[in-house]
Amino acid sequence: MQIPSIIMLALLGLAAQVHAKPDCDALACDEVKQAIREIEARMRAGYSRSQGERFEARLRKLKRKRSKLCR
Repeated sequence: MQIPSIIMLALLGLAAQVHAKPDCDALACDEVKQAIREIEARMRAGYSRSQGERFEARLRKLKRKRSKLCR
């Protein structure tokens, strides 16, 4: 009698973890989008050539990350 209840508790614990992942992805997605907005705002304010290269490299990385997280 105890074994089925232990299995049930384990399954409920796993189910809670499965449902938590989309929330984490949504938070990570929002963070990436905010970082992109911040870099784009800094770029609109003007920048040197070396800063521009760093901004562009960072934007490429963030946009790749956004395409994986934000679906």
